[in-house]
Amino acid sequence: MLTRRFLISTTALVAALPAAAARAQDAPAVVSASSPDGVLSVSVTVTGEGRPEYSVSRLGRPIIAASRLGFLLTDAPKLERNFAVTAEAPTQHDDTWEQPWGERRFIRNRYTRLRVHLTEKGGLERRMDVVFRLYDDGIGFRYEFPDQPNLKAVKIGDELTEFAVVDSGTAWWIPAFEWNREEYLYNRTRIDAVGVAQTPLTVRTDDGLHVSIHEAALIDYSGMNLRRVEGGRFKAALTPGLSNAAVELTTPFVTPWRTLQISDTAAGLVESSLILNLNEPNRLGDVSWFKPMKYVGIWWEMHLDLKTWNSGPKHGATTENAIKHIDFAAEHGFGGVLIEGWNVGWDGEWFGTGWNYSFTQAYPDFDIERVAAYARSKGVEIIGHHETGGNGFHYEQQLDAAFAQMQRFGWHSVKTGYVADAAGARVRGPDGQPRLAWHESQPMAQHHLRVVETAAKYQVAVNAHEPFKDTGLRRTFPNMISREGARGMEFSAWGQPGNPPEHEANLVFTRLLAGPMDYTPGIFGMKTRAPDGIATTWAKQLALYVTIYSPIVMAADLLENYEANPGPFQFIKDVVTDWSDTRVLNGEIGDFVTIARKDRNSDQWFLGALTDEHPRVLDASLSFLDPGRRYRAEIYRDAPDADWKTNREAIVIEAREVTAADTLSLRLAPGGGQAIRFVPLGRARR
Repeated sequence: MLTRRFLISTTALVAALPAAAARAQDAPAVVSASSPDGVLSVSVTVTGEGRPEYSVSRLGRPIIAASRLGFLLTDAPKLERNFAVTAEAPTQHDDTWEQPWGERRFIRNRYTRLRVHLTEKGGLERRMDVVFRLYDDGIGFRYEFPDQPNLKAVKIGDELTEFAVVDSGTAWWIPAFEWNREEYLYNRTRIDAVGVAQTPLTVRTDDGLHVSIHEAALIDYSGMNLRRVEGGRFKAALTPGLSNAAVELTTPFVTPWRTLQISDTAAGLVESSLILNLNEPNRLGDVSWFKPMKYVGIWWEMHLDLKTWNSGPKHGATTENAIKHIDFAAEHGFGGVLIEGWNVGWDGEWFGTGWNYSFTQAYPDFDIERVAAYARSKGVEIIGHHETGGNGFHYEQQLDAAFAQMQRFGWHSVKTGYVADAAGARVRGPDGQPRLAWHESQPMAQHHLRVVETAAKYQVAVNAHEPFKDTGLRRTFPNMISREGARGMEFSAWGQPGNPPEHEANLVFTRLLAGPMDYTPGIFGMKTRAPDGIATTWAKQLALYVTIYSPIVMAADLLENYEANPGPFQFIKDVVTDWSDTRVLNGEIGDFVTIARKDRNSDQWFLGALTDEHPRVLDASLSFLDPGRRYRAEIYRDAPDADWKTNREAIVIEAREVTAADTLSLRLAPGGGQAIRFVPLGRARR
């Protein structure tokens, strides 16, 4: 059978001689399919030893060379050779679904689906399917294990999946299996110099093709890292479990999707919805009780060592301080106030232990009932804070009580934390006792799912810090609103070093391809305990509200810095956090990016542009605006003498009238940026 998207053929040439014909019949099959517009193609075959492999091409050009598929099991023969390959005819899918909140309201889900059957030719005759979804901007594939008599309990010691990048190029990556989890600065190396990397791993080939390797829909599995084998060949490296098996499951089950986002441009990676589309639809139903918002909080002052999380004379989470923040939020239109350090358990050793935390009992100098009532009277929500010290075992014993208390107070979001070194988290073991685990192990994936599902029962949304990586589960569980999972702004408060000027331009094309990040921008006090302080200009701090997406975004600085600088603070007050559309106007990994987003609840647009340590002039076409309509562009830009090293506070605030026919020239200082609000005025003058 031969169609444009599907081919099964033998690789041998059938000759007249019977022996040649027999050899042709014994030759392995090749299964192929293409994306809806024929941009990407995948081929699956088996070697002469019956080892399954796949390869990917783009517009006829190889992108991923022959790469292995399969598993090593800890208690049964490996699943990696002596397979026969067959396939079902591909099917086409095309629908559009709506996000309850997000960087765009409607997402098209258009792909070709190919199911490949891999069946052992002898012995146990075990079977596993590999299901591919081919989009024009990327590919996802996963293993599906049906119920079968000779494969019930599956203990996976190693996953053999490979990604053999054909062309040489540059890679942006952070190391895996290191003590500080995901909180490392990005390496920029040649592809063949990558060590063991976390995902997303983003590469740009020497001819300009952009590829990001990640995973999607990880629910009950171990996190995948990538170990470079040789050249551009990467192999899955699963996070260890509690035994010699990284993953323990019972058939039938499916693995997470292994993903490849592929684009001519860096901007195309950001605009791709591949990760979200590979997740299952919303399981929670109506989540309108969660409102995307900006918030302030009792947080940054602790990182500056002005206040403490623990009790004592410098305790930050006092009733008085909370009411001060509530009043500020109400006056300036912020939806919430984060209060860290309110609960008993911060005194003594909490890092990596967490045994003393109560998630319902407040310190004596924090009157939780009074604070809750006062916040309600002001129309402000308190954002709960549950630091666990990495102790998921202890946290799970209090989940229902903690979330029930939040529901009683009318609090709909919580920031969780898992501050512990890698492999220092605590989970419930098979014997019911606490066991140490990696943050991205299968038991921690199970823990985070229990937290999110329990929170949903009480109408609470979760913003996890020191989290399991994002794999797009917010589509299935839309109360999974944001997370950290990278070096956040706090490193610029005390890091040695802090975040360099290129950091955010790296994040947009790496970590943020996985999903929203609670980066906590908006710092005006540029001198901190880090050697370089805040390595941006003020204008770049404003641009971060548009370039780094999260539905819940903090105005992180001290309140007095906002009160002293009402001009730039106005943009933070005006910018929204829920969008109907997102356009990436330009960008290069680690260098610069310009993003425009449209408010979901009005016709306003916002634009953010940022650069690394180099000054730049970027052209921004305003063709995303409604044609024939006038807008007031409220511009917050670097002053001519602005520089992240010498004059970070130098900012120009101005306004001008624009239309969709205009192109703006964005002048960005070293470490700088620009933020613009576009307010509709009326029809354009003829």
